[in-house]
Amino acid sequence: MDQAIAPHEFWQRVHAPGEFDEAGPFSSRFPARLDNGEEIALPIRPLADGKHALASLIINQASFEVQDALAADLAPKIAAFRPEVIIGLPTLGLTLAAAVARMLGFPRYVPLGTSKKFWYEDALSVPLSSITTPDQQKRLYVDPRMLPLIKGKRVALVDDVISSGTSIVAGLSLMTSLGIEPVVIGAAMLQSDRWEAKLGGFGPQWKGRVVACFRTPMLTKAGEGLWTS
Repeated sequence: MDQAIAPHEFWQRVHAPGEFDEAGPFSSRFPARLDNGEEIALPIRPLADGKHALASLIINQASFEVQDALAADLAPKIAAFRPEVIIGLPTLGLTLAAAVARMLGFPRYVPLGTSKKFWYEDALSVPLSSITTPDQQKRLYVDPRMLPLIKGKRVALVDDVISSGTSIVAGLSLMTSLGIEPVVIGAAMLQSDRWEAKLGGFGPQWKGRVVACFRTPMLTKAGEGLWTS
């Protein structure tokens, strides 16, 4: 069984390859492996059914070391699609998008938002909900002043985690309304495979344009406090 980690200690270290048992069963943490073999310990969150759980990542609570490691892993994967601008999805995707844009040598990135400023236009927005805030009905906006930066450009759409697929599809819907088709979708974590059907329903081309640092499975209860993949 893995050694317990205090809640505030998650996402604070990049661990050496092989430091964790990746086979399971797991109790408090799930080891997510980057392409270079290094690992990040993610807390396990039981779901309401009591039978399943998911590994969690809250990137704006992560150390700068972990944020930099995630951006360094994701940046070359996004660069392979030759983007000209990085667009970040709120809220947590903004942290990763900014880091990736800097790592790729861009002078700035374009953040989308959920807080309507007085100069925003409803026509430049779409409804938005997420798995972490399912009861909050929000809208996803693009600042009209940012349109010259993204119109006619090769766009990369970046979020921190793709889980249910709802947030990323909202981002794609907003881009579509602007006549923009992103060349790539980037994320730190693909959380299980539930997002695939949602994204596939938006268009069969999108699954092949998704890149991420790692994928984590839906975990199944294997005993009191234990989970397997």
